[in-house]
Amino acid sequence: MERLKVSRPLLLSTPGKSHWTNQLSDLIPGASMTAAGTFAQAKAHTPIPVTEEATALLNSVAADCVISIGGGSVVGLGKAISIRTGVPHISIPTTYAGSEMTPHLGETQDGIKTTQSDPKILPEVVIYDVDFTMTLPPAICSSSGINAIAHAIEALYATNVSPIISMLALEGIKALAESLPQIVQDSSAKSPREKALYGSWLCGTVLGSSSMGLHHKLCHVLGGSI
Repeated sequence: MERLKVSRPLLLSTPGKSHWTNQLSDLIPGASMTAAGTFAQAKAHTPIPVTEEATALLNSVAADCVISIGGGSVVGLGKAISIRTGVPHISIPTTYAGSEMTPHLGETQDGIKTTQSDPKILPEVVIYDVDFTMTLPPAICSSSGINAIAHAIEALYATNVSPIISMLALEGIKALAESLPQIVQDSSAKSPREKALYGSWLCGTVLGSSSMGLHHKLCHVLGGSI
């Protein structure tokens, strides 16, 4: 935050994970910073009315950045606020889909999902901390990890795929294919969750560096209508 020259973050989470923002709020004063506020109403598929509500709060409390902590829903909200206002977005992902590494943003309005891509959508900072993933249930670990694998597979058959992207995609698939069954077998083990974060980072990176295929576009359309 010092490097970004910001000191008043708006903390973002879903309603069920507000304890994480509370923990961060307690830690921030120790770094000579002040949490401007908390918005714990992030929802799946980034509904535009929720983004507008969060943006209004950001302006009212004079926050100069956002910190999203959680899965894709919170990351999406952080992206949406950042691209609208220009404030830096610091992401602390707690699932494995890898959205924090892509310049893509999908938003919903009246059951219709639209997607945009812009390098400015990427968070300025991503912090991977395995401790924030330790309470994530194995079922969600698996579903978000499979989502990340799907991202990597899309990169493999993208029209603009390169040898380097293919190598990263295969490494990401390998890391998640090895770690996800281990998490299901022993959800308290830290090492598999660290490896899953590594795989998540790789899979998100390759999706952000290649074109989207039909699979991902279908998911966006169907997801926005649910």
